[in-house]
Amino acid sequence: MFKTLIIALIVVVGFVLIYAATKPDTFRVQRTVHIQAPPERVFALISNLRNFNTWNPFEKKDPAIQGHYSAHDSGAGASYAWESAKVGSGRMEIVSVTPSSNVTLKLDFIKPFEAHNMADFTLTPNAGGTDVTWAMHGPTPYFSKVMQVFISMDSMVGNDFAAGLANLKALAEGGASHPGAAGQTSAPNAS
Repeated sequence: MFKTLIIALIVVVGFVLIYAATKPDTFRVQRTVHIQAPPERVFALISNLRNFNTWNPFEKKDPAIQGHYSAHDSGAGASYAWESAKVGSGRMEIVSVTPSSNVTLKLDFIKPFEAHNMADFTLTPNAGGTDVTWAMHGPTPYFSKVMQVFISMDSMVGNDFAAGLANLKALAEGGASHPGAAGQTSAPNAS
């Protein structure tokens, strides 16, 4: 009986490992929301990392998160590093911006798992407002493929993206009370 159980366990583990190897070598997760605000207003909440962190769902998961901004907090080259017991540690850097239409970030996660991905925010004017797409993409190492046999990356990260876009929508549609309105370009210093 014990021998049969061991053989069955080896077969199941083997199946999982073989199935994981068939998973794609890259991933992409994205969500989109329509915001009743002009692209310029929404862009100010994404292209400035202090403003970004006022609606960032990952930042909101741990009020005790320790974050540090680079000398400048907006535009290409701006960066933010964080350390948290709840959301791990890492760094993001804005690598390119196209005013009022695109922001691309390089994401380097250190803990709990190392990963190096890219995030894109695409803003498209639509019906008097702005469609905002938040996408993350990158390589899928074998260990991640094994995890994806049991956990859907799309639903896990996608739910956070949807929550973040809902926060962004509420802030951008809130008018002059949001960071970036009326010439204000950054939130209070948190570094």
